[in-house]
Amino acid sequence: MRASGPWVALTAYFALIFIGALGAAGAQPAASKSQDVLRGWYKLSLALVRHTATYSPPVASRTLAYLGIVAFEATASGDHELQSLAGQLNGLKAGPEREAGQTYDDALVLDAAMAMTVQDLYSNTGPTGQRAMTALADKLHAEVAAGLPADVAARSEAYGRAVAEHILAWSRDDGGAVVENMGFPLNYTQTEDPAHWKPTSLIAQQQAPLLPNWGKNRTFAMPDGATCSPPPPPEYSEDKNSEFYKEALEVYQTRLNLTPAQRDIGRFWADDAMLSVTPPGHWVSIALQILARDGAGLTKSVDVLARLGMALSDAFVGCWNAKYQYDLVRPVTYLNYIRSVIDPKFEPLLITPPFPEYPSGHSTQSAAAAVVMTDLFGENFAFRDATDQSDNLAPREFPSFWAAAQEAAISRMYGGIHFRAALERGLDQGRCIGGYVNALHTRR
Repeated sequence: MRASGPWVALTAYFALIFIGALGAAGAQPAASKSQDVLRGWYKLSLALVRHTATYSPPVASRTLAYLGIVAFEATASGDHELQSLAGQLNGLKAGPEREAGQTYDDALVLDAAMAMTVQDLYSNTGPTGQRAMTALADKLHAEVAAGLPADVAARSEAYGRAVAEHILAWSRDDGGAVVENMGFPLNYTQTEDPAHWKPTSLIAQQQAPLLPNWGKNRTFAMPDGATCSPPPPPEYSEDKNSEFYKEALEVYQTRLNLTPAQRDIGRFWADDAMLSVTPPGHWVSIALQILARDGAGLTKSVDVLARLGMALSDAFVGCWNAKYQYDLVRPVTYLNYIRSVIDPKFEPLLITPPFPEYPSGHSTQSAAAAVVMTDLFGENFAFRDATDQSDNLAPREFPSFWAAAQEAAISRMYGGIHFRAALERGLDQGRCIGGYVNALHTRR
């Protein structure tokens, strides 16, 4: 169990705003101000992910992608090293341009764009979140606008909002803009065949699976949700000699013989909605830690966060497309159903998520993230991940992004919630999805 909930996380961040944890920006150069803006809005965004009820992992991935694109486009408009994503992403047309011969303040452009984006995409968060957004917007605006000529401040702020408006307008028809009933359909007909998903929770709302149409959403870099679809899972069978039965038995035996190290890995990568920053937020947190550790500049930072966000979002669309194509039963349901040999009282280490099993979302999104991060930082890039240290989960060290992705994948078997095929083929799916993001041209 985690030691703190979403309210604790957001309240702690909210307090930091008032004690000046982001630092006084008055004497800082413009580049430093821009970095404060970028980090500030991302940190609050991750706190809001775990605070806002509709923010399941797919929804979080979508928001983090749009936030990254807004930050990238706002920065690219004044950075000769960056190339706009307009015309490269599905349906994204050229946005507003800076007026030739006029002066803009880059930090204020970025702040205005990110403030509008966060406040729009988290508009359904609760009162504490609303206060946190207002407080950060007021604080950062006062700091970055201090000392600027009135016309430069007004022009910069108006342009930043125009960039955000352009991206947000594009987001409205991607299929994921409206999430009703926290993503659980009010009407859903289950397939009665035992091979297919059955509810794994007693919660009334979760008698239907999460976001069954998410796989139809518009993607960013890959053509559509079916582009990198994995092959079918092993055929459902109750025969003890079948591949499916053997995979189920592996999950059971793994759970029965979990080592302390495996238990720690399962919990480290659990990333439950409303108790964490979710799986996509975990990878964004990793990126933020690396960028801060290495003192990366704004150009590098917005490139990393935009590409990572798109990879994570496309991964969830692709994964959900496959999940509802195959609609496979979860291990806990199968293991409790096959009573002749396997324990009918089987309980996974982790709570089984309320949606079909195949492929593994952790595997798909982690592989997509690893492919993109390796392209950005290189092979065998070692890093330390302290994402959940405040929740009493000890930091972990990784020799490479792919090592982290593989650990995230196997953690789901340790957790008792995925068969091996879902892990391995999810990793393959993520590799494919990440390749489409790496093909984008973000540098001139």
